[in-house]
Amino acid sequence: MALATTTLSSAATASAKEIVVASATSVAAGRLVLVDQEMMQVVQSYVSGTTVGVLRGRGGTAAVAHVASANVVHGASTDFSDPGAQTVVSYPAAGWSKKVISYSAAGAIALPKPHEDTVVVINGTDALAMTLAVPTDDLDGCELFVIANGKAAHTVTASGGFGLASTSYDVATSNANGQCGLHCIAANGAWVILSSMTGTLTNFVPAIA
Repeated sequence: MALATTTLSSAATASAKEIVVASATSVAAGRLVLVDQEMMQVVQSYVSGTTVGVLRGRGGTAAVAHVASANVVHGASTDFSDPGAQTVVSYPAAGWSKKVISYSAAGAIALPKPHEDTVVVINGTDALAMTLAVPTDDLDGCELFVIANGKAAHTVTASGGFGLASTSYDVATSNANGQCGLHCIAANGAWVILSSMTGTLTNFVPAIA
């Protein structure tokens, strides 16, 4: 069986023993489930329905809370080339790691920790207004990848402006008609934009006042 994708219909706490998915097509007992950076496994007693019993924190991952509409990928163990590597990428020499966080409500984007890169997935059909604090000096080199689901014109407002270029350059707006992304790096107490897609699907272009 191949990997299948769906979303969470409701939020899941870090201790929840069940998750509720939008679609249970292909969900089966024993199947692995990846939500953000956490790997789970469907319990053997599962038969059918969108409320799925799961074993949390499989493959060495941590059981954490997940928001409604977070992406869900599930499949047989053989469909995942390396479940652990799908959730955390480590660079032993520097002790670097990567985490994934989904957001379905407006608010502040959590800053990475030192020696950590973060992938932020903005979900939801309504436009979400997200804020991004100035990175502390110990975050220099940490990368932030913001992925918008393409269903609304989500915004990310960077305190002090991207690259500390003032509030004239502080708002990035996503396209509402296709998934798009913004790639930043923390440097000298600022979020510096490295790349954003351009062209027909104009995305995350810093607003100029």
